[in-house]
Amino acid sequence: VQLQASGGGLVETGGSLRLSCAASGNIFSMHDMGWSRQAPGTQRELVAGITSGGNTNYADSVKGRFAISRDNAKKTVLLQMNNLKPEDTAVYYCNGDIEIISGDQYVTRKYWGQGTQVTVSS
Repeated sequence: VQLQASGGGLVETGGSLRLSCAASGNIFSMHDMGWSRQAPGTQRELVAGITSGGNTNYADSVKGRFAISRDNAKKTVLLQMNNLKPEDTAVYYCNGDIEIISGDQYVTRKYWGQGTQVTVSS
């Protein structure tokens, strides 16, 4: 299983970006999915999460500005980021609990993407 994140880049304060995470591989089902971020010198933090049923949760710092969504048929998870601030600058990682078929068993594991850089200039 691979999670391929894309959509990062350089944007000015107040701008928008949309991150995309595409899952591929021997996937039976995608359960809870999310985006986390890590700025230099800080710990990785959860930014947004979405359950298989579409329930969402957000870090207080991004509520009202970020929106997470998913398309189960396309095996993608999106993060729409609006009104970006310099403190949003970080590497953003897609992650999720993905159920795979391993032999004759169904196994759920946590997977992480490679990260995409988001830089917001002041």
